Amino acid sequence: MAVPELRPWRAARPHVARAAGAVRPRLARFVRAAEPRVARYARATAPRLARITRPKTWQYTAGAATAGLALAAGVVTAAGPWDSTGQRTAERDRAVALEHTGGADHGRGPGASGTASGSPRPAPSAGAVLTGLGGTATPGGVKAAPGDRAALADLLDPLLKDDPTLGGRRAAAVVDLTTGKRLYGLGGDVPLTPASTTKIATAVAALTAMGPDHRLTTRTALEGDTGELVLVGGGDPTLTAREDPRGLASLRTLAEQTAAALKKRDLRKVTLSYDTTLYAGTEAHPIGVNENLARVTALMADEGRTDDSTSGPAPRVPDPAADAARTFAGLLKQHGVTASAPGPSKATARADTLATVSSPPLSALVERMLTNSDNDLAEALARHTAVATGKRADFDGAGAAVTARLKQLGLPVRGARFHDGSGLDRTDLISADLLTALLAEAADPARPQLRAVLTGLPVAHFTGTLAGRYTDGAAGLVRAKTGTLTGVNTLAGTVTTPDGRLLGFAFLANDTTDAWAAQATLDRAATGLVSPTPS
Repeated sequence: MAVPELRPWRAARPHVARAAGAVRPRLARFVRAAEPRVARYARATAPRLARITRPKTWQYTAGAATAGLALAAGVVTAAGPWDSTGQRTAERDRAVALEHTGGADHGRGPGASGTASGSPRPAPSAGAVLTGLGGTATPGGVKAAPGDRAALADLLDPLLKDDPTLGGRRAAAVVDLTTGKRLYGLGGDVPLTPASTTKIATAVAALTAMGPDHRLTTRTALEGDTGELVLVGGGDPTLTAREDPRGLASLRTLAEQTAAALKKRDLRKVTLSYDTTLYAGTEAHPIGVNENLARVTALMADEGRTDDSTSGPAPRVPDPAADAARTFAGLLKQHGVTASAPGPSKATARADTLATVSSPPLSALVERMLTNSDNDLAEALARHTAVATGKRADFDGAGAAVTARLKQLGLPVRGARFHDGSGLDRTDLISADLLTALLAEAADPARPQLRAVLTGLPVAHFTGTLAGRYTDGAAGLVRAKTGTLTGVNTLAGTVTTPDGRLLGFAFLANDTTDAWAAQATLDRAATGLVSPTPS
């Protein structure tokens, strides 16, 4: 039976060819500029690389570990968050911060690197991006992924269809992202529990609803008739009270600017309240109190974390909004303004805005959400999607808004269920076909606003939830969103084949009994797409 194409407009090869031609001279200059950095990184990591047993793995890992090469088939070189050298600014910033380590796979299990504060572990600056564009053979003689469906089935079936570690229910799909052709399918249209791969859907919905440049704004407003100062939550979970905001919206800056505005009005003592009415409904996620996320509220600082972590599980304050308002009162006092103990309220339309601080653009928030599997950010973006599309900003409204956006894009949402934005709700349902369709949508040259969905995917062995995985073979060549719940293991993302093709894949396993064995099987399947064993 013929396998249907994803979309008629997926025949993007002319776009790819033009994009490759346009960027090849610029990338050549980048190769020359990046060679010293790659060499330094190779020397610094030599002890770790010596443990890699697969021959010549590093030769193509160093050339592939950045977002640039993961998308090097040319689909996204014409548009998206690239700087003048062809390397994404975000990846360059991570490469500078080599001393930082990132989140591990949900902070649990063997190989996890913990939840140390700071940026994710950086991928090395990559020079050999021309390999992906020009189709040059990869060092080591590794064969490209099979071009015909039968050969791919021979490769993947023993793992995805027959391996008992994947439990009683499993599904899979593999597509060529430059043409939209499905290359492999196993129950691809059957919705299963997706766990954190749900965040891919949340990202696509949010970006299409608000655009990549949208920012989340927290403000202070002064009620003219009562003199009440209201801290108005803008639904930005990345708002920070830390001394070094690292590019995030700063509660300290907001306090300084607010105090200055109050003093101009000769006000040095105020009644303080806080407004969380941007969101509706219950703040408690169905999983209850949990270190994987705070209560879902429009006002919080540092995701309500009680430690110095910036990603992964952590103890949370019981009332993030009240805690943020108390912190804000303390910061006002440092600038000579005394505030009352804060309580909940709502700013009126008559209130004068005194000061504002805004988050990084939505594209950067999406990348952070996907790289770190940030549940707080995922729930916030789902609610903002509801706000932007006129839905009620609660769990039900956010789920309806995400579904509506994906349906509007013409994606296969039949049977899909979104009961949250993060995937922590076990009643969520997504098919492998929908996940690969989302990836194909993000790779479409006509949708540059979705590029952050691909560039935010963790890099195998280097960033985010894949930092502790793929020590061999596919390190740097697989970019994927992980998903882990009890009895659920999922993986969805992209791989760059040695011949320069960009593939999208989605693997879902439900009813697993050994999480780490299931995870290893899914990783082997993704690695197989990069370097299948020669027949």
